[in-house]
Amino acid sequence: MSPGAWRESRLLLIAAGLALLATAPAVLATFKVTNRWAVGAAVGGAAVLVAVATVWQERYKRAAQQRDEQALKIESGCLVLPSGRLPTVAQTTDPLRLGVHPAPISAVKPAQQPAAAAAERVPVYVPRDIDADLRERLARGGFVLLVGDSTAGKSRAAYEAMRTTLPDHLLIAPQNRAALPAALAQAVSTRRCVLWLSDLEHYLGADGLTRTGIARVLSGNGHHRIILATLRAAEQARLTGGPTTQDEAGRTAHHEAREALEQAHLLRMQRVFSAAEQQRARAREWDPRIADALARADVYGLAEYLAAGPELLRDWHDAWSPNTDPAAPTYPRAAALIAAAIDIRRAGHTAPLSRHLLEATHEHYLTQRGGRRLQPEPLPTAWEWVTKPRRATTALLQPEDDEHVQVFDYLTDTVQRHSAPGEHVPADVIQTVLADCAPQDATDIAATAYAQGRYQLAEIGWRAAYGARDTTLGPEHPDTLTSRHNLAVALRDLGRLEEAEAEHRAVLDARTRVLGPEHPKTLSSRSNLSVVLRDLGRLEEAEAEHRAVLGARTRVLGPEHPHTLISRSSLAVVLGDLGRLEEAEAEHRAVLGARTRVLVLPRASSWRGVGPDHAVLSGLPS
Repeated sequence: MSPGAWRESRLLLIAAGLALLATAPAVLATFKVTNRWAVGAAVGGAAVLVAVATVWQERYKRAAQQRDEQALKIESGCLVLPSGRLPTVAQTTDPLRLGVHPAPISAVKPAQQPAAAAAERVPVYVPRDIDADLRERLARGGFVLLVGDSTAGKSRAAYEAMRTTLPDHLLIAPQNRAALPAALAQAVSTRRCVLWLSDLEHYLGADGLTRTGIARVLSGNGHHRIILATLRAAEQARLTGGPTTQDEAGRTAHHEAREALEQAHLLRMQRVFSAAEQQRARAREWDPRIADALARADVYGLAEYLAAGPELLRDWHDAWSPNTDPAAPTYPRAAALIAAAIDIRRAGHTAPLSRHLLEATHEHYLTQRGGRRLQPEPLPTAWEWVTKPRRATTALLQPEDDEHVQVFDYLTDTVQRHSAPGEHVPADVIQTVLADCAPQDATDIAATAYAQGRYQLAEIGWRAAYGARDTTLGPEHPDTLTSRHNLAVALRDLGRLEEAEAEHRAVLDARTRVLGPEHPKTLSSRSNLSVVLRDLGRLEEAEAEHRAVLGARTRVLGPEHPHTLISRSSLAVVLGDLGRLEEAEAEHRAVLGARTRVLVLPRASSWRGVGPDHAVLSGLPS
């Protein structure tokens, strides 16, 4: 029995027991007990018991209501059986539902291969070099993360290892980030389970997977829980690379994503199969799809070729050709829809894309390639072509429902790998997206733009998220305040310091009321206000605020926590601005010493701490 079910049963037993005891006066009357002391005690006790029983009954009702709400969230947001219940790993027989890319259906006669494989959408599994290590890690439990290019075979390897090693575990596979809180709660209350997170980047960020959430699932004894996730290599590089901003909010968001990833045991998968993997594949050449892929193994990975990645990429590129021959039509408008979908994904939008949004943005790409000279096909024809499965595998734009699609991630991965560092998504496309997207999508797009130094777009995105959340959640909801805080950060980077100060003060006041004066987010607001005060030249005020934040963080987090050291370093900078160079030098040296101990030289972040010290020393009188 799960802890939640046991708690609910216990509440029911207590409530029932108290209700039974409350009938004592009636029992005494039935047996004609007339002793006034006994009757009085029974009546008085019954009154108390009725009141207490009512409290316990209400607790039971709340527990039952929470159970029903949790079950509804699981059924609507996670992979479930037709009965609405979560499956075990062994009951999950269709890997396509877990993100495995389909392969072409073989047209070879059954006599040439096992009959069961004749119409399989997924070919026979070719064992990978990491299989033994992967299965050993799953047997131990914990957080296991497979990293590699799109179509490297990450999800298939994870699926096969899970089915071999953990067949009786409950499988919890949220379909999107909105379902993650319910999935985490279910995992915490289940002794033996796998939390499956395909494309982990979709589950990170605000209200996503954090170090705290991971610890809730994995800490403690008496259970065997696994978080099994996949992540594209391009996304891993983006999430774990150094932050592109020195602003505290940007550093904190980046730090939180890195903290989550650092909890995982990472296994890398190569897109191109090794010699040993190719040898194992040759033993399975009875499947003509594998034989076909092996013939091209010197160029493509087997999983990559089987998922039709190269073919779909070629189809997209060929579709740009001018549509001038009725006997051999091309589809430049469809190609523009794909280009728009890829760029919106690159901009940070991870949710399924609405057809309306792609129709509103694709003209930019069509015009860029020649516009009317390409003689683009009608929009309905473009949609029909672009959503049609290729080689009976997947579509270039895979329908999620009647109104939404997802771009084939192989295309996004290819564009990301071949884009120059400064080759960003066009600003007018991003502004069109931000004008009509959900608050979380606006937040993700703004964060991506901010990391790229595109502060005007970040302001638009965070302002859109703030406005939407202010309307739907209220002005003092934590998510609303986070959006407003981020907006203030962008305003400061745009040089609009008076506006930034006003926003930071408003957020600080609200967070102090809602969260308390020493909550980490309250202190983050106060720290960022201090930075703006310094930018405005109000150095004495900035010093006072920095000292207050430093004192609170020292008490709450400890003297050598990274956020405490950031506060101390910021204080040192203000002291230098005030001309109190000896004090500034002492603070910088203290920070440098702590970072050297905590971060272990020669990490880049420790060396960065040398810079301000050098500046202070150069300003000291000889």
